[in-house]
Amino acid sequence: MASSSAGAKKAMVPVDAAVESFLAAVADERRRADARTLVALMGEITGEAPRMWGASIVGFGSYHYRYESGHEGDAPLAGFSPRKANLVVYLVGGYQERYARTVARLGKHRTGKGCLYLNRLSDVDEGALRELIERSARVHRGQDS
Repeated sequence: MASSSAGAKKAMVPVDAAVESFLAAVADERRRADARTLVALMGEITGEAPRMWGASIVGFGSYHYRYESGHEGDAPLAGFSPRKANLVVYLVGGYQERYARTVARLGKHRTGKGCLYLNRLSDVDEGALRELIERSARVHRGQDS
């Protein structure tokens, strides 16, 4: 979930902003509904309440990471951002290789290093999405490799 750029790190801090206010401001009605569905799904998976991380990421719980370079910080166990172009779901880095069979079942999506880009939730298999989020959160908790 964490990237190697310093700018991304600074944005990844919990802030005192209301998640519901952030979601209510999402202009596209479908994107807003999908975001609320992700809040319920990630809350159920992690057992954590949603919290804003930076200006545009809804995160659940947290974990501490440390790279071999010595860089360290905190990030949400699970999180997403309802951007204008896509829903961005943040997963463990390398998820495409770790969980290739699950990703293959997912449906319409694009991938990034630790990001999953979705046009809408109705484009993807909910079971596969749930599995990716669950497995990613377990890795962040140190319960899976």
